[in-house]
Formats: sequence, structure tokens, C-alpha cells
Amino acid sequence: MSLPQQDPFEPDGVTWSRVSDQLIKARLIVTTIWLGIPLVAGVALGVIFGGWVWSAAIVVVLLLAWAIWLIPRQVRAVGYAEREEDLLVRKGVMFRSLVVVPYGRMQFTDVSSGPLARSFGIAEVKLHTASASTDATIPGLPSAEAARVKDRLTSLGESRLAGL
Repeated sequence: MSLPQQDPFEPDGVTWSRVSDQLIKARLIVTTIWLGIPLVAGVALGVIFGGWVWSAAIVVVLLLAWAIWLIPRQVRAVGYAEREEDLLVRKGVMFRSLVVVPYGRMQFTDVSSGPLARSFGIAEVKLHTASASTDATIPGLPSAEAARVKDRLTSLGESRLAGL
């Protein structure tokens, strides 16, 4: 008799919260800038030398098209869930991951937001534990939600740590 298979990335009874779609715009801008520079160089070299040199620009255009298709899927795959004893953070489309951080193991939380993220009104919350491999990051939260999550996780972490 075999037991039914459960998806390890979809625990029972968990309601996932999504990150802001503003993260898609921010990541697309960064990717366009990073790929735009080699694209301009490839086009310039193609104009100067012609022939097969155009293939460099074509490769960059293909990479940009792939990123434009992939980034929205990646951002929509990011989610987090606050449970009674722990925080779950999932991400990934092809290579999925699920991080479970018990509140009692959290040492501190960070909130960060660069200039581009601030212009879109989003921030990133990072949880630090004693083990560097179990740190969890929730990118693309609206700034007010990031502050709420940080405060809640900090208070839960302190109360759970006091109980140890």
C-alpha cells in the first residue's frame, strides 16, 4: 500500500502571500541596463565590421527576450507564509526552493531598499539565523509590508528565543 505523494513545496493548510509586482519592473530595468550596454556595443561592432559580428548583437537580443519572459515568472513564484512556529519562503520556477525558518532560530532581521526599489515603493526583508545556509530573503515587499513583517518576525523571534 503506497501513501499519496504530497508536493514538498505546497504544505497543507498554508496560505502564501505574494510579493509586489513592482519587483518585476525593477528587475526588468536592471536587466535591460545590463544587457543594453553589450547590445549597443554589438550593434556598433556590427555596423563597423559587418558580417558575422552581428551575431553578438543577436545573442544579446535573444538573452533580453528570454529575461523579459522569465523575470515575471520568477517573481510570481516568490511567496512567503507566516505560520505559528515558523516562516516559510519559497521561490523558483525550474529550480524551486522552500526555506523554513523557525522563529526561535532567528537572530535578527534586516530591511533594505536601494534607490530603484525605493522608487517603486518596495523593500527586501532578510532573516538571519545562526546558520548562514538557512538565511531567508523576501524581496519585493511593499515598504509598509516590509516594515510590518520585520517587526512581527523580530517580536516572534524574541518571544520564541526567550522560551528556549
